[in-house]
Amino acid sequence: MAVVFSIPENIVVHLGAPDDTSAGNVTVPFIDYIKNVASSEIYPTWPESAIRANMYAQISFALNRIFTEYYRVRGYDFDITNTTQYDQAFVYGRDIFENISMIADEIFNDYIVRGDDLTPLYARYCNGTTSQCPGGLSQWGSVSLANEGYTPYRILSSYYGDVSIVEDAPITGRTESYPGTPLRIGTIGPEVKRIQISLNRISKNYPAIPKIAYPDGIFDVQTEAAVKKFQEIFNLTQDGVIGKATWYKIVYIYSSVKKLSELDSEGVSASNVSNQFQDTLDVGSTGAGVKLVQYYLSFIAQFNDFIPAVTQDGVYGQATKNAVSAFQQSVGLPQTGVIDETTWNALYSSYKSKYDSLPEEFKISGISPYPGDILILGSSGEDVEELQKYLALISKTYTSIPTVAVTGYFGEETQDAVLAYEREFGLPERGYVDLTVWNSIASLYSDLSQGEEKSFGQNPGYTLTENSGQ
Repeated sequence: MAVVFSIPENIVVHLGAPDDTSAGNVTVPFIDYIKNVASSEIYPTWPESAIRANMYAQISFALNRIFTEYYRVRGYDFDITNTTQYDQAFVYGRDIFENISMIADEIFNDYIVRGDDLTPLYARYCNGTTSQCPGGLSQWGSVSLANEGYTPYRILSSYYGDVSIVEDAPITGRTESYPGTPLRIGTIGPEVKRIQISLNRISKNYPAIPKIAYPDGIFDVQTEAAVKKFQEIFNLTQDGVIGKATWYKIVYIYSSVKKLSELDSEGVSASNVSNQFQDTLDVGSTGAGVKLVQYYLSFIAQFNDFIPAVTQDGVYGQATKNAVSAFQQSVGLPQTGVIDETTWNALYSSYKSKYDSLPEEFKISGISPYPGDILILGSSGEDVEELQKYLALISKTYTSIPTVAVTGYFGEETQDAVLAYEREFGLPERGYVDLTVWNSIASLYSDLSQGEEKSFGQNPGYTLTENSGQ
C-alpha cells in the first residue's frame, strides 16, 4: 500500500477542553505523546496483542486529528486536547511503562486505514465497561479477544471492519498545512496555486467570490479580489492577505463543500432518498436499501464524530452494523445494530433535518465514482474517455502533465499522462489507474471543472470583450 501521509515529528497538545483558554499548550515529540497516551489509557500487564491493537488505535486517532487539521480549521492553535471527552488521555510529565515504550518505538509510525482510504482512521475507542462506543474499539473487550489468541490485526478488524495497517510511514517536521508566512500580492508557489484552486471550487457554492481565471501559483490582483470577497462572506478582516485565520477558514470551507459533494458522487444523492421503511436490515442484507442506509450514516457522520462513516457498497457488514449501533446510541435507541422501523425513521429524520439545515450553496453533486475496473495500457471504452477528459483539463493547470486526446483508448499517450500525474502528486509511478489514482484524478478534476464554471452574473476573473465566449 502506498504511504501518502507522513508522521509529524511533534504534536501540539492542549491541556484542557478546547474552549478552556486558561489551559496551556505543550509541544511534544509524537513518539513521546503516544507513549504517554498508551501509559495513561491502558495497563502494561495486558496481553501484548491487546496493547498493540490499542496503540494502533491511539496512533491513528491522533494522526486523524492532525491530518484533518480538526482543531486548526476551527480556529484553535493546537492539534489535539488531553481530555477524553473529546480526544484521548495525556498526562503531561507522567512516567512511561517500559514495555509500552518499547512497543511504541517499534510501531509509532504505523497507522490504520479503512478500505482504500489512505487517511488515518478516526479510530474511536472506549473502555467497554463504564462507557460504550459502538463502531469503536472496546479496550477491555480487546483484552478478552487477545486472551482468545487474536492477533492485533484481527482485534482491529473485529471492531473496525475492513482495515489495513500502513507501516513505516516517513517522519516529517511539518505538523500543519499553513505555510508559516502570509500569502499576499507577489507571492509565488504551490501554496498559492492550492489556494487559488480551492477558492475557485468554493466559488461554485458561493458565486459572489469572483473566479481566478488562471490558477498558476502567482498571487495577483484577481487572487486578492477573490480572497477579499471570501473574507467578507466569512466575517474575516478584508485585507486580501491569507494569514493563518484566512488560510484555515478556506481549508475548512473547501473541505466542507468537497465532503458533501463527494458523498453524492458515490451513487446515492438527495434525489433518490426515501422516508419509507421497507424491511428489516441486518448483517448479510444487501441491495439498494442497505446502500441508502450507508449514505444516511456517512452523511450524518460529517456532523457527528461519534458515528463512523461507512463505505456505500450495498452490503450490510460488521462496519455498517457498528455504525448503526453508534447512531442508535446517539439518539437513545437500543443498540441492536439492526435497522428496524424505529431506527429507520430516526435515521431518516436525522438525515433530513441536517440536509434541510444546509445552505443551498452546499447542495451540489460531485464527481463520477470509480468504474470498478483498473484502467491499463490497451483498455478502451467510456471509462477511459472519462479519464482522458479529466486529464486533459488537469493538464491546463499542471503543465508537467502532457495533454492527452479524448479517444476512449488507453494508449502510450494516456499512460504517459497518468505517470506524470502520479509523479506530480507523489503517487507510486505505475502508469495505470486503480481506485486510489482514479479518486485522486477525479477529485482534482472536480475542483478545476467546477472552479471554471461560472454562475449567472458571477465575475469570470477576466475582462470581457466583444470576442469573449467565441
